[in-house]
Parts: sequence; C-alpha cells; structure tokens
Amino acid sequence: MAKPEVTDKELERYRTLLDMPTEFKDGFGWTTVAGILFCGLIMMPGGIYLSLMTGNQIGMAGQWVTVILFMEVARRAMKPLSKQNLVVLLHAAWVMMAANALFPGGPMGHLVFRAYLVGSEAARDAGMTGLFPGWFAPSYDSEAILRRNFFHEEWLVPIAIVFAITLISLVKKYTLGYFLFRLTSDVERLPFPLAPIAAQGAMALAEADDNVDARRAEEEKEKGEPLPETASETFEESDPHKKKKKSDRWRLFSLGAYIGIAFGFLQVGIPAVTSLFLAKPFYLIPQPFIDTTTATEAFLPATPTGVALDLAVLFMGFVLPFWSVIGTFIAILLTIILNPLLHHFGVLQTWQPGMDTVNTTFSNNLDFWLSFSLGAAFGIAAVSIWSMVKDVKAKKAELMKKESEREANEDIWTPPRKGRGDYPLWIALSAYIVISICLIWMAIALLGFSWNIFFFLVFFAFVFTPFISYVNARLLGIAGQNVNIPHVKEIAFIASGAKGIDIWLAPVPIDNFGDMAQQFRVNELTGVSFWSLLKADLIAIPILFLLSLGFWAFIWKSDPVPSSFFPAAQVNWELHAKNSVLMYSSTMTDEDGNRRPFEETELGRAIKGPVVGAGFATMTVLYTILSAFGLPVMLVYGLMRGFGQLPHYMVLEVVGAFLSRFYLQKRFGPKNFLRMAPTLFAGYMTGVGLIGMATMALRLIASAVSTAPF
Repeated sequence: MAKPEVTDKELERYRTLLDMPTEFKDGFGWTTVAGILFCGLIMMPGGIYLSLMTGNQIGMAGQWVTVILFMEVARRAMKPLSKQNLVVLLHAAWVMMAANALFPGGPMGHLVFRAYLVGSEAARDAGMTGLFPGWFAPSYDSEAILRRNFFHEEWLVPIAIVFAITLISLVKKYTLGYFLFRLTSDVERLPFPLAPIAAQGAMALAEADDNVDARRAEEEKEKGEPLPETASETFEESDPHKKKKKSDRWRLFSLGAYIGIAFGFLQVGIPAVTSLFLAKPFYLIPQPFIDTTTATEAFLPATPTGVALDLAVLFMGFVLPFWSVIGTFIAILLTIILNPLLHHFGVLQTWQPGMDTVNTTFSNNLDFWLSFSLGAAFGIAAVSIWSMVKDVKAKKAELMKKESEREANEDIWTPPRKGRGDYPLWIALSAYIVISICLIWMAIALLGFSWNIFFFLVFFAFVFTPFISYVNARLLGIAGQNVNIPHVKEIAFIASGAKGIDIWLAPVPIDNFGDMAQQFRVNELTGVSFWSLLKADLIAIPILFLLSLGFWAFIWKSDPVPSSFFPAAQVNWELHAKNSVLMYSSTMTDEDGNRRPFEETELGRAIKGPVVGAGFATMTVLYTILSAFGLPVMLVYGLMRGFGQLPHYMVLEVVGAFLSRFYLQKRFGPKNFLRMAPTLFAGYMTGVGLIGMATMALRLIASAVSTAPF
C-alpha cells in the first residue's frame, strides 16, 4: 500500500526527527527491578517534598537520575546496558515517579487530599461536612483523620478501591491505548512532535556508552590485543561523523544537567537547607510563583497576575511547536485585556479587591471563564472531528484508488514492523470491554443500582472514553497538545437524577488514554518491545503502592498537609477543593431530600448559555479562517490551552519559543536544534532532580530525628 501523502511540511519535519530502528528487543531484566526499588526508596520521598513545597515535580528528573546511575554502575562492572535496557529502566522509573502535580508520590497522595477535603473550609461553607461516604475517606472527626494515621482500619476500603482502579487502568492503557497507537501512528502516520524528548534522552545515554566502547576498542587495536566481539563491531561501525554527533548529544545532556544543578540549588536547595534551622524555610525564589494580583488590581482589576521564575518553563518553550506557544500567548494576552473590561461591564461581579491569584481565578471562572472554556472545548473538539473525518475520507479514496495495486493479504491494520510486540487488535478490544464491565459493576456496588446511572456508566465506558481518547491521540500526534471536553461527566451526573455527592466520588469508567499513543510512539523510536514495558509495570505497581503508603503515612504524620511548610500545596489544594465542591453542589438535596433545581445551584449559576456559545463560535471561526488562508492550525490548539488561564507561566515559555525560532534554529539549523532541545531539557531536569533529591532527603532525615512519629 502506498504511504499517505503528508501535506503539512512542519508535521513531517517532526515525524522524521529520528530514524526508525531496524530491530526491537526486550529490555526487561534484574536491572529494571533494582531501578524500581531505587526510585521508590530514594527518589520518591524527595519528590513528595519537592512538589508540596514548590509545585514542581521530580518525576522526569528522578527517571534520568536513576538511568544515569545504573548506566554508570553497569559500565564500571564491564556489563554496559543496551539501549533497550535503558529505555525499559526509564519506563519503570516513570511508573514509580509519575505523579499529578497536586498529589505527588504515588496513589496515596490523593488520599491525603481526601483527608483535607472532608474537613476543608470549602466543604464546610457548602454544608458538605459529614456527607462524604466511608469508602471515599474516613469522617472528618474520626481518629484516622484527627491523628493523621494511614494505618487506621477506616482507610482499608478507600485504599483497596484505589488499588483496584489502578490495575483496571493498567489493562485499559495496554488495550485501548495500544489500539489508538496503531490507528494514529501506523495508519494515519501522525508525527507526535513531543515523542523525541524521552527518546533522544535515552539515546544520548546509550550513545555515550557506545563512544566509550569505541575508544576502548581503538586503544586495544593499537596495542595489538584481540577485541571483544561487541567492541569490535562498535569500532568498525563508527565513523567520525557519527562519533561527533553522539559526543555532541552527550555534551548537550551534560550542559543541561549543570544548568539544572545551579538553578535547582537556588530554587529548592536554599529553602530545604534553611528549613533545618529556621521555623519557616527561606525562599530566595518565591514558590510556586510571585503573586502580583493585589499589586496590579488598581489598573488590572479581576485579573490574576504574577510570574513563575522557573527555567524549566523556558526550556519547554524550546520543545513545544512554535505556533502552539504563540496561540497560548495570544489567549493569555486576550484574557488580561478582557478581564478588566468584563469587570467594568459587570460580568465579573464576584471578584473583590484584595483577592489573590487563587480567589481571583475561582471567582472569574464562576462568572465567565468556566462557561467560555466549556464552549471553546466543544469547539476544538468539533473542528478536530471535522478534520479527522476529512482525512479519513481522503485516505479511503486513496485506498480505493490503489486497491488494484495492493497485495491480496495487505491491509492497513497489519503491523508495519516485526518484533515490536504487537498483538491482534481483537484481543485488545475484547479485553477493554471485559475490564470496563468490571469497573461498571464496582461503581454500581458502591452507589446502588439505578437505570439512569447504569446508562451513563455504559455510555462513558463504550462511547465517550474511546471517542475522547482518539481525539487526544490525534491532537498529540499533530501538535503535542491535549484537550478535554469539560464537564461531560458532570452533565451526565446531573442528568442522571442522582442525589447527594456520592456519584461524584465513585469510580466511573471515564478516562482519556490518548497519551498512551504517544508513549507507544516513544518506545517504538527506541527499538523496545512493548511486552518488556508490561513486565516492568506488573513489577512496579505493587511496589509503588507499598512505598507510597509508607512514605505518605510518615510525612502526613510528621506535618499537616497542607501547611505553611508546603506553600505550593496551600495554593493548589485550596483552589482544587473550591472547584471540587462547586461541582458537588449541583446534586445536593434540601432538608426534605429533594434535589435542588440546577439553576439554583452554584454550578448552575456559573454556566451561562450565551457565553458557552461565544466560546464555541470563537474556536470554530478561528479554525475556519486559519484553514482557509493556509495558516498554522496549531494556533487554535494553543488558544484553547490559554483562555482564562494564569499568565504566570507563559512569560518564560514565550521567551523560549522566540529564542528557539529566531535565533537558535537559525544558528544550528531547524532540524538540528529540534533534535538538540529535548536532550538539553532532559539534562536540565536531571540536574534539578539531583538537587531536589539531596535537599529533600536532608529535610526527611531532620523530620525523622526531630518528630519520631513512629
């Protein structure tokens, strides 16, 4: 079958950044198991403290620190790791270190947030205190909460449910996620512009080992001594151009690491060290950002302002598609202009002078941006579907035209490369159906049976989740962006007639596995068999649960979370609690047990039909105009990312995008720099991770000695 014609040259540039490997190998082994234990015992506690204090994640850095350490140990033991070993080790480290920015350190972090939520000020103000079910979290006045004790019997059911959901999600990502990868990468040949980040980082490390082998082989050859088989092959296959390319990539990785170490000491090292002898840590660089909202409210009323001083944001501007960043910048700029005007005309009426970033953002969402974002998300989904349908029609026409040229046994679903770890798609779809039925049964067992609720659970599992996952897989393949249709779950819950807040807390089969398509693409670029990744997951997940429980139990027992020692958690958890309670309020009942009319709830008053329509029209019109004039449609996806969001993180990201586009790409060449930037960024995160691990470990030791909670 002829390959489909690629009409967007910029997308094809990203598609061909790396050459496709000629073979795929299994990289799982005892090194992987040792790396899992290292991440859990050494990196996880530091990652928890780093995220709670600064809002940053040690996740990516923890992965690279693990890989570098094990690579060096293996090389000194004269048993260097293969590229596939390094990639699987990197994946295992990702499983152990991956975390939501709000709840780091494995699944127990979210349970600590639940303990905060059930007794939070937001829940008390909404009259929800005491209404949270026991399978979600213990009561706000129970010993398990008051004594901050994770090993209390009242936590058994919530922990068991979280573990079951984690296993179900694992099955889904290797079934539906794999199916989406085959569709978007093998069939549609989308470029996945962010996929080379992890791929090139791992390759930089592997190639460093290759250079060492080549130099050793050259020395042995000069001495006239026999060469080991692998070293001889490396020497014979190397040439000056390849060796220079590999050396340059390693130097870039090292440069990024040095920058990360220097900045990481200022950002997280100083606060961690000063916290050892001061009542409160000293932040040379305010965390998580410098909040100037109250200082600028005189001329920018109802507008959250501030800046995050983080070089990671600058490096992110290097690697993201340029027009996507520009679209986000335009959206942020329009938000800053519109907010004062909307306040002047009485639209943003909830805001009051003196509100900080959190309260300003939440009040603006209630009055305008929640509705506008809802419409904009529907708009971006609509144009994505329209583009998808158009491409599918074009592909179908091409296939019909080339039908006579195809072999009888050729079809678009045949895996393009042997040894990659592919398996029949009917097995993937069947396993997804079975595991989704299990999750539906769990939700019904917790909520009680209702035909309305049962209908929506089936809809989520077999209609919405596959749909939104495919939309996101396609957006990641084109622009490296995610999009979600907000409040679909909320609308379904309201329409189901459910009463109380239990429906919001139950495990429901609504997920987005679009990012799995990109993850499979990353591993394809590095020549790793997909089965080795599954082995790593099966070992890592149980260990992750046990260590997450232990560390979070210790940290929570030592200090309340959030508290003044954890400034990022104080900001982020408060806003998240406010938004959560807003949603829960839509199904609250009155004293007689009757549901309040939706328009009388806080959420009902926040959603405004005309504003939703304006958001939808804005996105669809912009997409139509850009397509008509041949302008980059990635601008639309960037706009979706920025409307109503905080400007704090955009300044350095835009600087990075302009620096990349108009200086660095001209100096080094567009394709060369796009290859260099991910390696530099990975090195930077490694450097920050080294500082974060060391300084947070000091804090952990100090807490253990001073409080001795156990």
